[in-house]
Amino acid sequence: MSAARDYGLDDDYQWPRPPEGGWTADDLDELPNLPPHTELIDGSLVFVRPQTNFHSRAIRLLDLMLLRQAPEELDVIREMTIKLNKRNRPEPDVLVFRADADAGPKQTWYRPEDVVIVVEVVSEESEDRDREVKPRKYAQAGIPHYWRVEENQGLPVVYVYELDPATRSYGLAGIFHNRLKLAVPFLVDIDLTAIDRRPPAR
Repeated sequence: MSAARDYGLDDDYQWPRPPEGGWTADDLDELPNLPPHTELIDGSLVFVRPQTNFHSRAIRLLDLMLLRQAPEELDVIREMTIKLNKRNRPEPDVLVFRADADAGPKQTWYRPEDVVIVVEVVSEESEDRDREVKPRKYAQAGIPHYWRVEENQGLPVVYVYELDPATRSYGLAGIFHNRLKLAVPFLVDIDLTAIDRRPPAR
């Protein structure tokens, strides 16, 4: 199978050639026919391979549960980019942001100062980015909470990090198996074993 087909593209797809100095965050909205969920990291385009059942189900669980539990002044969305700076525009799997930062249906990115939590669900091809590169960039941009989700025997394990504003780096606040229960940035209580179950009706 060709590399293009790996990303759901035709064999004759022409990969974008970067300009001198690399791509910018604004280029993501202008480049035609990019594969879904393309990110910009240090001026380079990052293409994401098709995701596993675990990855998709973990995103669904956290997206739905956070949306139910977040206070009214916050909102939750999945797979939207954050424009960290000119050369970095990653796409977290889930993010919690200030509801008044919603600019309408045409919006394609959020500012880091409007983001409260970023969640990355680790897959084989994203291990280095999700464990090292992205958290460092999120912290430098001042995003207060970072959650990394790993798979263990089919269930999510959530590593919760909080920002030290003095050093602009994350410290590990807890590792959660089976149940994610937090008091900050708001009350969170999620049954992680429910990843394969439909959530109950409200």
